[in-house]
This record gives sequence, structure tokens and C-alpha cells, in this order.
Amino acid sequence: MTGAGPDDAVTAAFEEQRGRLVAMAHRMLGSRADAEDAVQEAWLRLARQDPTSIDNLAGWLTTVVGRVCINVLRARKTRPETPYDDQLPELVVTEESAEDTAVLADSVGLALLVVLDTLSPSARLAFVLHDLFAVPYDEIGQILGKSTDATKMLASRARRKVQGTPPPADDRRRQRAVVDAFLTAARTGDFEGLLRVLDPDVTWRTHTARGVIVRLGATEVVAKAQRGMHTKLTASNVLVNGNPGIIAWDANDEPRVVMACTVVDGRIVEMLSITDPDHLAAMNLPKRSA
Repeated sequence: MTGAGPDDAVTAAFEEQRGRLVAMAHRMLGSRADAEDAVQEAWLRLARQDPTSIDNLAGWLTTVVGRVCINVLRARKTRPETPYDDQLPELVVTEESAEDTAVLADSVGLALLVVLDTLSPSARLAFVLHDLFAVPYDEIGQILGKSTDATKMLASRARRKVQGTPPPADDRRRQRAVVDAFLTAARTGDFEGLLRVLDPDVTWRTHTARGVIVRLGATEVVAKAQRGMHTKLTASNVLVNGNPGIIAWDANDEPRVVMACTVVDGRIVEMLSITDPDHLAAMNLPKRSA
């Protein structure tokens, strides 16, 4: 059957699995584009496979996508010259007053991504597949080339780290208060107020038309926030991947900035801003309220 490609029945079965596979890869890789590429690779491998040799298509596809993802994650760890942090993660921006449970369930919270990025590739895959997609440990072990017990230990260590991530639904009101306090302090040039809501090791990553600018530490972030206090923009609260964020428009109602904040223990630990007009134009942003 080489070169013939999957028949209609196999194609239809694959399409039934596609949504689950993309969601699974998205949570492992943190990038919708990379997730789509991983699933496309699984499709290409399926096209070269004799379908009669596959007893369980869903399990076979899970294994293939899992192995593709683990290879991508390991490659990121060994290629520091192309840091993943410089890639723009996929952001879903919604009006805070129109929070959609389905959107939040399908998005990857920035706080969770921050934690997942600190895990080893194997631990990240073990946690995501087992805890989020209920894949049995023995199947995950086959993907990783590890025993079932070793896979359980990996997932357990990852779980302990992830459990420290604030639940976005339960903690969102407190997170919003912290972000609002940051905005108020920035508008008024309140140096002490800014320091109170910023983690000493806060990172502010801004995607501009010229590239990515990274500011490290509360002092550097405060200096930038104070320099921008006289900018003539109108800001509104939004949710960015389910977490508190802001969007700011200029006098012509054109979006100029989208910012997402990760709040842990009452302080902002990470900020992500987008000012690149091309990126902003490509995003499905809510309209400015009248």
C-alpha cells in the first residue's frame, strides 16, 4: 500500500481525532502553529502506513504526536541560539465582561505555560498526556522509552510543580486587582506603588516591529513604566488566555498595545506586551467599547 495514501475511512477517522490531537500538542508545545505542524507530521506518517497494521488508530496517533512533540521540546533545550521565549505564543483576547467558559477551557493559561516551561521535556509530556488527556502511564512510557513506574514519577514531580499555579477561575479577581494597581501606579508615576506589585525578578517581554525587547527585574520595569506614563492611550481590561490583561487604543481607535500579566502570590512575575502593528492586526481583538 506504499504511496497509495490513506483511504476515505482512515481519512475520516483521522479528521475525527484531529481536534484532540491539536489540543494535546498545543498544551505540550505552547504554540498553536507548532501543534498543527506536529499533527500534520502524524498525518504524513499515517499516509505511509498500512492501515491494516494499526489496531487502535487513536492510540497510534497519540503515540506519534507525542513522539513528535518530545523531539520538538528536546530540540528547544539544545538550541539556545533560537530561544523559544522569543516566539510569540498564541493569545486569545476576550472582553472581561463576556468571559466564555469554552474559550477558557480551550486556552492555555499563561501562568500554567510559565510552569510547564520549567519542566524537562519528558516530565512535561508525562504530565500533559496523563493529567490533561488521561493517557495511561504504560502508553506514555512507550513514547518516552521509560518504564511505567518511571513515567509515574515524572508525572508526579511535574504535578507538584503545577499544583502551585494559581487556579485562574478562583484567583482571577485578586489577579485583576494586582494588574489594576500596576496600571494606576504607572499612570501616576508612583514608584513605590509599582514596586509593591512587581516581583523583584519580574520579566517584561515586548514584541515590537523591530524584534523582542526583554526587561529583567523590577527596577528596569518600573523605569520603563514611568517613561510611558504620558502616552495618550485609552486602556480597557480584557482577558488574555483567561488571565487579566489590558488592551490600549490610540485616539483613532486603533489598538496599540495588548498586554498579558502573570500574577503569582500577589505580585506580577511576568509581563508580555505586543506593540507590533502587524501582530495586532492579525489578532481577533475585541472592539473598543463606546
